[in-house]
Amino acid sequence: MATKSERWNHNIHYHPVIFDAIHGHPEQALDVGCGEGALTRELRAVVPQVTAIDADPASIDLARQQDRGSRIDYLLGDFLTFPFEPNSFDVIASVATLHHMDTTAALARMRDLLRPGGTLAVVGLARTRIPLDLPIELAAVIAHRFHLLTKSLWQHPSPTLWPPPHTYSEMRRLAAEVLPGVRYQRHLLWRYSLTWTKPRS
Repeated sequence: MATKSERWNHNIHYHPVIFDAIHGHPEQALDVGCGEGALTRELRAVVPQVTAIDADPASIDLARQQDRGSRIDYLLGDFLTFPFEPNSFDVIASVATLHHMDTTAALARMRDLLRPGGTLAVVGLARTRIPLDLPIELAAVIAHRFHLLTKSLWQHPSPTLWPPPHTYSEMRRLAAEVLPGVRYQRHLLWRYSLTWTKPRS
C-alpha cells in the first residue's frame, strides 16, 4: 500500500500547478472541495492559516482523522452558500471539484472571496470531444501507461462525477467571462488549469 508521500494519481500529478501559482507571502488559504485533504495538508506547509471545505461528510471525517496537529479548519458544507466573508483569502485552490458545482457560480464565488492581489488556482476535469480531441486522448493514454511503469495509481475515496458537464473549450470560455485575464492551460493527463490574480483596483 502506498504511503501518503508516494500517492500518485492525475490530480496529485498536477498539484505543482497550484503551488507554482502562489506568490508573495499569503496568510490565509481556502481549499474548495478538499476531499480527504491531500492538497490541504500541502497548502498548510506553505500558508499559515488554511481552511478546507467539502460537502461530503465521509471525506471531511477522513481529512480530520489524518490531520496531525496542523490546525487546519475543516468545514462540512456547500461552498456556494457557506457564509464566508468577501475578500477573506489570499489563496483559493481547488482540484477536481469545479465540475461538481455550477461552474459559473463557483468561479464567481471564488473571485469574490479572494482579497485584491490574491491568487486563484484550479485544476479541473472537462469532457473531451471525439474526434476533435482524439490526438491528445491517445497521447494521454500513452503518458498514463508510462507513469504506471514507476508509480502505483492511488484511488481517492471521495465521490466522483462523470462525465463533466463542460468541454475543455467551454471551460476556457466560461473562465474568461468570469475571470478576465485568467490563464487557461490544458494538460496532458485529462486535466486543465486556471490561474488568476485578482486585480488590486
